[in-house]
Amino acid sequence: MSGSAEVLPGAEAWSASGGPAGALVVHGFTGSPQSMRGLAEAYAAAGFTVELPRLPGHGTSVEDMATTTWSDWSGAVVDAYRALHARCPRIVVAGLSMGGTLSLWLASQEPTVAGVVAINAALGMNDDSLRQGLDELLAAGTEIIPGVGGDIAEEGVSELAYDAVPVRSLLSFGEAMTEVEAGLSRVTCPVLVMNSPQDHVVPPVASDLIASRCPGRSSG
Repeated sequence: MSGSAEVLPGAEAWSASGGPAGALVVHGFTGSPQSMRGLAEAYAAAGFTVELPRLPGHGTSVEDMATTTWSDWSGAVVDAYRALHARCPRIVVAGLSMGGTLSLWLASQEPTVAGVVAINAALGMNDDSLRQGLDELLAAGTEIIPGVGGDIAEEGVSELAYDAVPVRSLLSFGEAMTEVEAGLSRVTCPVLVMNSPQDHVVPPVASDLIASRCPGRSSG
């Protein structure tokens, strides 16, 4: 589990006090709260009480992230949700990429979630060839591989994210995808499914999978 590594400037967690409606905002794999700060601030401006946590191993260093797995990230999201729920009776959870995956997983575990905004949520990507390739890398002694980093097309906008990926962390995320997909039938709250026309990491079919399996009212 991630220790006390120094947080990069701009990657800090963020929160705002507001009304009785809460918003939990979750960033993505290898990213940081910086990528979701704009959305969190928009919720705050609309009167929500907002929490934007920094997931363990993120916003510090790739080496720090290499000590973390899905259980660390999901545990942090549960803790943030329950602390926010103690102040706000109704909470919407919004997440980007792995943050979207975590948001859907949380809704499958916590029936009090009022709604989910899944933005380019990463699902449907844990195939046998990926797992085999990652296992082979580890067997060869490769612990970290190059990554996409910030995948933003808009000129002048950048994301504070790692440009490398810890292989063991990625394997953990892949295994968790299968668990989340199996639990989508338990997500009964309204779900807003969003995907970018250009995404070099998460294919659009992931959004189709979410919309087809969530029994609650979905739109996208």
